[in-house]
Amino acid sequence: MSVTASDSNQALQSRREQAVPRGVATQLPVFAAKAENAVITDVEGRRYIDFGAGIAVVNTGHMHPKVKAAVAAQLENFSHTCFQVTPYESYIRLAERLNEKVPTRGPRKTIFLTTGAEAIENAVKIARAHTGRAGVIAFSGAFHGRTLLGMALTGKVVPYKVGFGPMPGDIYHLPFPVAYHGREVAQTLDALETLFKADVDPKRIAAMIIEPVQGEGGFYIAQAELLQGLRRICDEHGIVMIVDEVQTGFARTGKLFAIEHSGVQPDMVTMAKSLAGGFPLSAVTGRAEIMDAPGPGGLGGTYGGNPLACAAANAVLDVIEEEGLCARADAIGELLVNRIKQLQDSNSLKGVVGDIRALGAMVAMELVAGGEADRPDPDLAKALVARSAQKGLVLLSCGVRGNVIRFLVPLTASDALVNEGMDILGEALRECVAERAA
Repeated sequence: MSVTASDSNQALQSRREQAVPRGVATQLPVFAAKAENAVITDVEGRRYIDFGAGIAVVNTGHMHPKVKAAVAAQLENFSHTCFQVTPYESYIRLAERLNEKVPTRGPRKTIFLTTGAEAIENAVKIARAHTGRAGVIAFSGAFHGRTLLGMALTGKVVPYKVGFGPMPGDIYHLPFPVAYHGREVAQTLDALETLFKADVDPKRIAAMIIEPVQGEGGFYIAQAELLQGLRRICDEHGIVMIVDEVQTGFARTGKLFAIEHSGVQPDMVTMAKSLAGGFPLSAVTGRAEIMDAPGPGGLGGTYGGNPLACAAANAVLDVIEEEGLCARADAIGELLVNRIKQLQDSNSLKGVVGDIRALGAMVAMELVAGGEADRPDPDLAKALVARSAQKGLVLLSCGVRGNVIRFLVPLTASDALVNEGMDILGEALRECVAERAA
């Protein structure tokens, strides 16, 4: 690929700094020119193994042929009419399929929107309309979007809330239990009972929202005991239980939805990211009686359920089933965990990898100093992401303390490519640790 000075990474980064606000942070100053399956090629022709999947958006890989063909076929007919003006069959078919697959209680209905934050906002709206209440309970470390309500529900101040207040009222946060950091499920459930006694009558709470695995918060897995306890308390007080599957959904954790691991059936599930294989689409699926609470015109959005995105999403569901991507997620997760354990146990990296977490192919390693959970090492995480990129691997970090490396490999990646990426990561991590020790 020939590159002129005007379209090099450096030139494009300069243009980006002049044209785009600094608040839209970019992890790598590398500009994509092409992406296929689990490989991205930049404008200078350099190849990168993608361990981020566009932040869990392309579980079916970049430009999956079946998704691409479905969108091309739809584009031959129309790109937009607005479902609220002149509807189309693909929206209904996708809703029917999600109503069948999403593990909520009883008969279900689905609305389509555009972004994950929009799905969260609409889920809360629907819960408020159904209950006639206003309050919402969320969790520390949670991430539910960058809209005003999404920020309020998010359990992390920097960078998501700082400077953007005041936040909407009637939002309450509970500590998310993380055994690695000494926070047990019983403490969270006790905190909920204290909240009801000290701060808010449970009869004022419309909804409780939780991620089955925290995304931005650090890939901490919600224990079945926690989810079952929350379900029981929601039932006791007439609270709508909302599960945020924006990052965990669509085969990432070895099941179509992560909540399935617990056996708990929520009242509503929010989805986005991998739903449409790279096209902007989100959804809320829930119990029909709850979803029907808002009156006609109370829900919707001009681009919600865009026909190109609906075509892509129907193809995504086909691919997940036909290619066995739930089982593939478990296989990739096992491969990643084994490779990370090798790093954890190696003499040159003793005490660096403090914890390894995995649910299917949603995998994380927490970087610490001296093997101690209370000594996070965000500087090492930042250095590792940068060094890996220099060597041709796209990595993502996360966590309230900024010290977690998360793995979101496309589920269509081969074992050979995953191992190649892990070879790069291991080399980069050893170099970073050795340079600090020198």
